[in-house]
Amino acid sequence: MNVTLIEHTPNPERTVALAARLCYSPTSIDDLREKLAASDIESFLDKIMSLGHHSVLEHASFTFGIEGVSRVTTHQLVRHRIASFSQQSQRYVSHKDQFTSIMPACIAENPEARQIFASMSETVHKAYGQLIEMGIPAEDARYILPNATESKIIMTMNARELLHFFALRCCQRAQWEIRQMSVEMLRLVKRIAPVIFRQAGPGCVGGPCPEGKFCCGQTAEVREFYKNLE
Repeated sequence: MNVTLIEHTPNPERTVALAARLCYSPTSIDDLREKLAASDIESFLDKIMSLGHHSVLEHASFTFGIEGVSRVTTHQLVRHRIASFSQQSQRYVSHKDQFTSIMPACIAENPEARQIFASMSETVHKAYGQLIEMGIPAEDARYILPNATESKIIMTMNARELLHFFALRCCQRAQWEIRQMSVEMLRLVKRIAPVIFRQAGPGCVGGPCPEGKFCCGQTAEVREFYKNLE
């Protein structure tokens, strides 16, 4: 898996702080920009975050390049509707000469399971190639491709939606692959906007576990992990 931060709003925390201060000030935007000192940004962001004034976070956006993930994960990812996605097409990109599968660790660590997985992947790859050679369009041959098929996707989310995304997908109960991807995304944005994402992570980071009776029972360990995430 390879997760990169391709682009982001320049000075995202300054942009958010400016938008928030505008809501409470009669001053012109140019004056606000001049008066907004770097030392004021952190304290002001802390204040608006604590007040739940999260709409201003939508002014900061982040674009990620994500490679080496399965269709299992991208299918989960696109369920987050307040985002933009561009995914490698199985209609126009043929897998005849390159067919990569994402193998879960629990299968890779079990010799018998690993053999079953590898054998099935080889069978599907061969069948796909045969269909292409028979003149079947890639858009139809793809119907036999498994969820394990490796994919690539570019995704853009604003900071507000990212906080929601992390709360759900960084949770220990989230599916392992999208959780791993989410942790890497969080690691990247914390370097760019450390104040905005200071309390980011699963729901238990900033309060009681929202999973109730389904809690993983590792709240202390999870909080410590995200506290030290760099």
